[in-house]
Amino acid sequence: MELKGRNAVVTGAAGGIGAAIAAALYERGARVLLADLDEAVADTAGTLSQPHWTGDVSSADGVTDLVDTAERELGQVDLYFANAGIGGATGLGGEGDWDRILDVNLRAHIRAAERLVPQWTVRGEGYFVATASAAGLLTQIGQAGYSVTKHAALAFAEWLSVTYGDEGLRVSVLAPMGVNTKILWGDHPDAVTGTALTGQRAVAEAGNVLEPADVATTVMAAIEAETFLILPHPEVLDMYRMKGSDYDRWIRGMRRYQAKLQGS
Repeated sequence: MELKGRNAVVTGAAGGIGAAIAAALYERGARVLLADLDEAVADTAGTLSQPHWTGDVSSADGVTDLVDTAERELGQVDLYFANAGIGGATGLGGEGDWDRILDVNLRAHIRAAERLVPQWTVRGEGYFVATASAAGLLTQIGQAGYSVTKHAALAFAEWLSVTYGDEGLRVSVLAPMGVNTKILWGDHPDAVTGTALTGQRAVAEAGNVLEPADVATTVMAAIEAETFLILPHPEVLDMYRMKGSDYDRWIRGMRRYQAKLQGS
């Protein structure tokens, strides 16, 4: 897809990957609405002279208001980046933890697609980009909610592509490992302990921790090539193939890796 002149919405755009994607889109001539629950999105958008929306995409009303705002500010939406996400609770979590992470990491994608896919299939084109994680292909040590919702986000994107790909819908899924953002390090990195620290180390030590701008460059190339699976860390594909070739061996290996992280 040619990005110049296109209208895009990026959620989770106050900082991190979302802000970097918004900047990369703008550099390529797209008009961008930056969306986030964090009011800092106004400052991020201001640096690009682009509109912003402050609200919560974890609710159906929030997604409706976001898309309405985008259509009012930009016109028809050509690309939607479902990038907003949270790490969630450590371990199994509780009922409220599951409700929250499912709404943010999965249902926000579904609700946006429910609004946009019908109009895209009528027009014969549209692009949905979901930020998942390497955890969606592999797993996330220490965080059940994060692992499950990232698997689910990937599965939903697959379904969208299979179901509507012949009607002009393009779909990509971003699945990085470690990226230098708050979702990896948290607001207070020095205070992370226990299960949370184990999960953090599992990601940070598995491969290079990339900068958001580098991830965004990879995303732009993938969109222009209309590639489904976007892997800023190419080694994730080798890990995924190893997992698929012998699931039991892979699970045993992950148990050993977890034990090593917990013991060191």
